[in-house]
Amino acid sequence: MFAKAFRVRSNTAIKGSDRRKLRADVTAAFPTLGTDQISELIPGKEELNVVKLYAHKGDAVTVYSSGGNPILFDLEKNLYPTVYTLWSYPDLLPAFITWPMVLEKLVGGADLMLPGVVVPPTGLPQVQQGDLCAIALVGNRAPVAVGVAAMSTAQMLASGLKGKGISVLHTYQDHLWRSGDKSSPPAIAPLDPTDSCEEKVDLGLHGNLRSLTLEGEENGQVPPPEASEDTNSRALSQDALDGKPLQEQMDELLQQCFLHALKSRIKKADLPLLTSTLLGSHMFSCCPEGQQLDIKKSSYKKLSKFLQHMQQEQIVQVKELSKGVESIVAVDWRHPRKGSALEGSEVRRIVTEYAKRNSLVDADNRNLVKLDPILCDCILEKNEQHLVTKLPWDCLLTRCLKNLQPAYQVTFPGQEPILKKGKLSPIDITLAQKACNKKVTVIRNLETYGLDPCSVAAILQQRCQASTIVSPAPGARDSLQVQVQGNQIHHLGQLLLEEYRLPGKYIQGLEKAPKPGKK
Repeated sequence: MFAKAFRVRSNTAIKGSDRRKLRADVTAAFPTLGTDQISELIPGKEELNVVKLYAHKGDAVTVYSSGGNPILFDLEKNLYPTVYTLWSYPDLLPAFITWPMVLEKLVGGADLMLPGVVVPPTGLPQVQQGDLCAIALVGNRAPVAVGVAAMSTAQMLASGLKGKGISVLHTYQDHLWRSGDKSSPPAIAPLDPTDSCEEKVDLGLHGNLRSLTLEGEENGQVPPPEASEDTNSRALSQDALDGKPLQEQMDELLQQCFLHALKSRIKKADLPLLTSTLLGSHMFSCCPEGQQLDIKKSSYKKLSKFLQHMQQEQIVQVKELSKGVESIVAVDWRHPRKGSALEGSEVRRIVTEYAKRNSLVDADNRNLVKLDPILCDCILEKNEQHLVTKLPWDCLLTRCLKNLQPAYQVTFPGQEPILKKGKLSPIDITLAQKACNKKVTVIRNLETYGLDPCSVAAILQQRCQASTIVSPAPGARDSLQVQVQGNQIHHLGQLLLEEYRLPGKYIQGLEKAPKPGKK
């Protein structure tokens, strides 16, 4: 409803009698609120404004604003809380849980489709058709949207969780939210730990969650959650299998989710970003399937200590913009965030094991792999996010390799291996025509293979009995080229292949050597 800008008709301070009537309406609409809570929400003496406006579709809406923030809005004589109010009273409405990646689409005006709803072990909240509902994200109980149930809970389950679940009226980041102080959702831990991202629920759905949620491509039915699964026993079992202490595993997972969030979720325009939002809306959603992000089990114990370490590594800059509230104000996007170098065969093995471990291989066609959110973020273009849900194995592996930064490693006798970014360029041998129809042999990229251009030039000068020149290579910074008078590729080939023992595949241009009998 507020996805687009609205038109304000009037903005006036509320009268005493209207204030009392509003309190009575709130009491009737939200009976779970106590007297003290209603007094906090609608104070007796503080300024309270009534804003009458027209939404972009022409709906007449009355908004009640307190302290500069909209707290309630009235649509067709029905009273709805805003996200600002729900952050103070997160349990005011029954809440449905969805994935963080869905939020941007809800802000754009989409409704919440049932295939995108996360079913916690405790089951869906009990609602009737037309009931007010909140929408929260995995790992954070702070609601990010308000809407109306499109069907009852019983109807949702009977439909196999297919179709529209919540008709969304208002969201965090929409224009109604923008009329307030534009604060971000607080980090509110789930009441039941199994509701968080740390407990992954088998949705029976694989593929692009964005399209499942918004377009209603219903590829599966949500099975009932397993009641006998013990989180701690699973974690300890995994610990034993990996052969690493649980704390070390959690440190690695914490850094992985942090770096993944910086790379794929956060943009420069999002800064400054509350650290609580970083964790609740970004890092939890980057947690790999089957793993559980729990900062208390890491060596840092608190997010603030972890971020302090990341600040010491000069990856981010954290400041306390308001008392007791920390925000990330800067990110060094160019900071090297590399792991170990991987060969192509290792990449194929890792991707294959990941797909099998997370049951992403299509049951009907084992040549296809279903794309989960992590794979979508890694290999799909923006215009493919809602369209591509499966890829053949060869295409998946090709895309994974293409998105990795190429690098090569050179090892010289008696020295540590040297790892360099970029593609390995071969030694390039060319023939050039000079004045008076004289030919010269030009050799480039010798330094890449540990060869000193000056030494190579001296050897060729002696063997070929020809003049040589060493000069900067055009278009290449800090690189030299060797120029030898005449076509000396035959002598050069003997030097590189037989004496330096370089593989022929790393030398380009040997075929230009003069034919036998020709000078």
